[in-house]
Amino acid sequence: MERPKMIGLLAGPLLFLILMVLPGDLVSADGDRVLAVAAWMVLWWITEAVSISVTALLPLLLFPLLGVMDLPDVGANYGSPIIFLFFGGFVLALALEKVNLHKRIALTIINRTGTGPQRVILGFMIATASLSMWISNTASTVVMLPIALSVIGLLVDDADGFTKKDRNFALSVMLGIAFSANAGGIATVIGTPPNSVLIGLLENEYQIEISFLRWMTIGLPISVILIGVSYLVLVKWMFPCKGLQFAASRDVIKNELKKLGPPDGKEKRVMLIFGITIFLWIFRTLINHLIPGLGLTDTAISMFGALLLFTWPYRWGRGEFILEWTDTTRLAWGILMLFGGGLALARGMSASGLVDLVSAAIASSEISVLLTAVLLIALMLFMTELMSNVALVAVLAPVVAGIAMGLEIPILYLLIPVTIASSCAFMLPMATPPNAIVFASGYIRVHQMARVGFVLNLISILLLVLVFQFVVPLLF
Repeated sequence: MERPKMIGLLAGPLLFLILMVLPGDLVSADGDRVLAVAAWMVLWWITEAVSISVTALLPLLLFPLLGVMDLPDVGANYGSPIIFLFFGGFVLALALEKVNLHKRIALTIINRTGTGPQRVILGFMIATASLSMWISNTASTVVMLPIALSVIGLLVDDADGFTKKDRNFALSVMLGIAFSANAGGIATVIGTPPNSVLIGLLENEYQIEISFLRWMTIGLPISVILIGVSYLVLVKWMFPCKGLQFAASRDVIKNELKKLGPPDGKEKRVMLIFGITIFLWIFRTLINHLIPGLGLTDTAISMFGALLLFTWPYRWGRGEFILEWTDTTRLAWGILMLFGGGLALARGMSASGLVDLVSAAIASSEISVLLTAVLLIALMLFMTELMSNVALVAVLAPVVAGIAMGLEIPILYLLIPVTIASSCAFMLPMATPPNAIVFASGYIRVHQMARVGFVLNLISILLLVLVFQFVVPLLF
């Protein structure tokens, strides 16, 4: 075991014990117990001493033992409706990947953007972001990487060798894929786990519901702006490749499409179910209005789409279905556990009075609302460069809600931009799986990613502060 992990493994429970035996109350009896559990979880999450999903199970054991919450109350967080919303999204993504529909969509988008170097880069970014809205950013990056490497290979093997413009193109493609995978997930509720953690917290603790469509009204424009800014920074400023010519790139894309062949029945069936699910998510409110008493929810729609994939026979005579339960071995079950742990920790913070304490402390201070927003957005954004964004949101979101209440502003005003900031990790290879995957290609050095990423991080902070100040109050 690596030394940092070993230290973290021992330091987590040790810190928990120290906080538990300290004389006097830091907050209150229950508050101190929750604080001790939270400290243990944060330390394990930061050091990744064990899987972050395993760490998320600690409240299930410790809260009942410490008398913070009963076991049924803690366990209910691991079966929250928002977890089943994400489960359904995972199943849809699984089907897209199983029939290779995600790859066909990506190749089709790239094929239609053109063969010029800047158009190719834009095509890769649009395709990656489009996939990342619906499947994990890791999966969307893995799909795009071999296609990108094939196109870059044309430049390596051409007559003039691998020139500076060629190198700039390779950097732009690789970084563009990573950045688009990160930003694309912001667009939808199921696009990235932090979004779902926030939605679950709002429903569980504050009875605030944000529908799939309502989230897209703010998430999609931010996603598009971040991708557009990333494209301009890469190809117009940091790594220009104007004048580069390689017409053969179109052949690579067409050859890849040919390998897939025409869409078969399974692909068409998955596309139909996928389309129906998205349609219902977008028009749910209108459907509920037209059919009073229906009570359609985003979770119900997600489960409807998932069940169709398991139960609508592809070949009636043979009893074949698009998905079998054995396919779920590739499902990200650990992320679902992580959601549950985050929701349980948030409930413990609320029940023990920790959130109220933060609210009262902020209310009695003289700090400016705008300055607070800037600091929280920047804190979340730069911390997510070093630790799991979903774990970070699970810990900080309840605290941010308390700060908002202390400032006497609606909690959504702060929670939405701060949560979105957790998806804006552009600087370091270890910050997100897409960053790590493209870094492993060998075309990027750490200082190159950090230089571009730092600029994009600053732009993201400015954008999210504007969102806090003007956009969220308008939409929510």
